[in-house]
Amino acid sequence: MVELSKNHGVYFFLIFLLLSLASQLSSARPSKELKPCKHIVLHMHGVIFNGSNLADATGAAVTSPVGLGNFFFGQVYVFDNPMTKDQNLLSPPMAQAQGFYFYHMKTNYSAWMAFTLVFNSTEHKGTIDVMGSNFIPAKTRNLSIVGGTGDFFMARGILEIETDAAIPYEYYQLKMNVKLYECY
Repeated sequence: MVELSKNHGVYFFLIFLLLSLASQLSSARPSKELKPCKHIVLHMHGVIFNGSNLADATGAAVTSPVGLGNFFFGQVYVFDNPMTKDQNLLSPPMAQAQGFYFYHMKTNYSAWMAFTLVFNSTEHKGTIDVMGSNFIPAKTRNLSIVGGTGDFFMARGILEIETDAAIPYEYYQLKMNVKLYECY
């Protein structure tokens, strides 16, 4: 009987120790909100190929929708879109957005995207790699920045997207806030 009471004391002490550690860990909060180490605002301009605008087109569908739903499900696009500092398509490009997206929802407009921002200007040289789901009806969408080269070596962060303008099946303009949280 004495042996059993000694073990209860040890168990009680261990439980007390674990509870006190857990309460310290749960009360630990970051002392400040994370701020990006680099922030760039760009505007992506996409001119969709329609069969007659070869000289101006920056992207095109390379497959047809598969016919499941009314939201282009399964359709794949490739693009090489200019990125400018302002909303003017004719402004000098700061970068090119090169990649693809495909519509991946049967019930709403949403595109899974993977692309590289290619910078070759006096201000920046290098690349930023981006991927994630772009739920088009949302006012603001976030994609993951998963890497980079040159001035953006091993970059990590968030690419925040807002639609500036859109003419269905012809043109779209996206405001992109590039927020890097890991800069080397």
